[in-house]
Amino acid sequence: MSILWVILGFVLLVVGGEFLVRSSVALSFKFNISKMVIGMTVVSFATSAPELLVSLQAAFSGSPAIAINNVIGSNIANIGLVLGITAMVGTIAVDKSFYKVNWPVMMVFSILLYFFLKNDSVLTAIEGGILFAGLIAFLIFLIRNAKKDVVVEDVDDALSTVSNFKIGLWLLIGATSLYFGSEWLVLGAKNIATSVGVSEAVIGVSLIAIGTSVPELAASVIAAAKQEKAISLGNLIGSNIFNIASVLGLTALVKPISVTEPQILSSDIFWMLGFSAVLIPLIFLPKRFQISRIKGFFLVVGYGVFMFLVFTHGKL
Repeated sequence: MSILWVILGFVLLVVGGEFLVRSSVALSFKFNISKMVIGMTVVSFATSAPELLVSLQAAFSGSPAIAINNVIGSNIANIGLVLGITAMVGTIAVDKSFYKVNWPVMMVFSILLYFFLKNDSVLTAIEGGILFAGLIAFLIFLIRNAKKDVVVEDVDDALSTVSNFKIGLWLLIGATSLYFGSEWLVLGAKNIATSVGVSEAVIGVSLIAIGTSVPELAASVIAAAKQEKAISLGNLIGSNIFNIASVLGLTALVKPISVTEPQILSSDIFWMLGFSAVLIPLIFLPKRFQISRIKGFFLVVGYGVFMFLVFTHGKL
């Protein structure tokens, strides 16, 4: 039954996330917000909604390890699994803005999260506010420095003509699906952790993290198969930034998150920092500004090693 709750939870989160993105974009068009700003802010926040609801649900139901490792595990999966498999499908070209802007910002947020948690084993409301304020500052910087003719592929022009009734209906479906999806996923995940004898931190960093990364994996692999060059690296790095700054930041603002399981600080967060850091030598050596199939294979193998260690060392 627990597996059924998890599957239903994942399905509802995917459905809810999709409807929330559509309704948010359509609503933004009603307020005459530019397509560029919608793509950089509204779409990014809406696509982080499933992770946010899962983390909030976990924090309120007494499972802070799931709340934290949902984000840590998702960030690891985005690089090791999603980026790795995408690169194995087709070589990814790397834009210079990656190492000049996106990667340094991701590392700053990742290191900041580590120090906040290491300091007193709690992500407080003030620390959550700092993370979220940093995200807003980063978005303002991106918008001010973006070229006016920038193309934002995530924004569908057809959504500019959607009726108010349909927007309201989509918002209702999205919000309801996200609420029940997050509740059922956390409930099922906690039961699975108990039944197989692993900690909630292990379930958060593995099952839940992979589940919330599946939509990004599918989209990235399809784009790679179609040989669309502007694939995923920027989106994945952006997703990692949003996971830390908006998901954990907003969750901590609502309810401070305690570190209840030692492997979060002794192991999991270092894997997240390691996967993030390894991207720089990966894009410069041996062939510059490319993530080749071999490099993708290296990332996937690294992710496999991480998962093996998580389950072999995560028994209660």
